[in-house]
Parts: sequence; C-alpha cells; structure tokens
Amino acid sequence: MRLVDIAHARSGDKGDRADIGVFARNAGDYAIIRQALTAQRIAAHFQGIASGAVEVWPLDNLWAVKIVLNNALQGNAARSLRSDNLGKCLAAALLRMEIGNPDE
Repeated sequence: MRLVDIAHARSGDKGDRADIGVFARNAGDYAIIRQALTAQRIAAHFQGIASGAVEVWPLDNLWAVKIVLNNALQGNAARSLRSDNLGKCLAAALLRMEIGNPDE
C-alpha cells in the first residue's frame, strides 16, 4: 500500500526547509500513518533531496502529521536552481512512499 491510498498532503517552502503536511482520512488511517512515517523512513525516501535532519510532528487532534525536511531547498527558493524550488512537489513525492499492508 502507498501513503496516497490513505492520506492527502500539501507542501511548501520555509527558507531552506520544506514543510509537508500529511492528512489522514479517518482515525484508523491516522494510526497507520503515525506508525509508518518515522523520521528515518522519510529521510531514506528523500535521500539525495534533503541533506538535513527530518522532523516529524504528530497533530493528533487533526489526524495529521507535520514533516520538516531541513536543508532541502538549496538555500532558499530565490537561490535554488531546482525545478521545484518551492518544494511544492514534495508532498506528491511523499505520497508515493510504500508504507506496507496494515493487514499483515
């Protein structure tokens, strides 16, 4: 199963940080997301894109997770030569992440 099967997400820039919000569709899906989205797994998924620490902040009352990718935008949007200098595509990239099958 991929993250996109149980969540939707948005992303953007905050200086040299990319900020990603992941939102579950229901409480059961939120429990799966909380277990699957660890800083280590996210860092591995974005290897080569984000060179800094990954921060994961659970927002239980919203069934959401806030993710911060540090050193992800080559300085900031104005200086970056990346085609996605604002980090807007990072949410879609995260949604492609395989999170396993909760029935196993």
